[in-house]
Amino acid sequence: MKVRFLAGPLMVAAAMLLAACGGGDKSASSGDATPPPAAAVEATASQPAAEPVATEPSPGEKVYQGTCVMCHGSPAVGAPVLGNKDDWAPRIAQGKDVLYKHALDGFTGEKGAMPAHGGNPSLDETAIKAAVDYMVGKVQ
Repeated sequence: MKVRFLAGPLMVAAAMLLAACGGGDKSASSGDATPPPAAAVEATASQPAAEPVATEPSPGEKVYQGTCVMCHGSPAVGAPVLGNKDDWAPRIAQGKDVLYKHALDGFTGEKGAMPAHGGNPSLDETAIKAAVDYMVGKVQ
């Protein structure tokens, strides 16, 4: 008996959610079977669908996503977090040459350590510099 009592309100709530999200048949749920005006249908049909623009990530972003994000994606390890101006400002003030050197050769500071090549020895100097440029660009 209780199952029937709960099933009714649950079914109504589910139908309302589906209708609100566009997942239900609005004409059946609201009783309104009026089609949209012909002009609206014609205007929609004559407009080409917008095509999604696929952008290729930059080389620096690829390196960041593949290696750097492990430390620079979260404040948990003490590394400056991507996009956080307060974290990056004192480092950027030292100049890019210092940032490149620390990323390439490694660095130990008050807040933690930066392993050489971000801990990925397969990355070459160009890739490391591209990743540094990408991260710095996110706060400038």
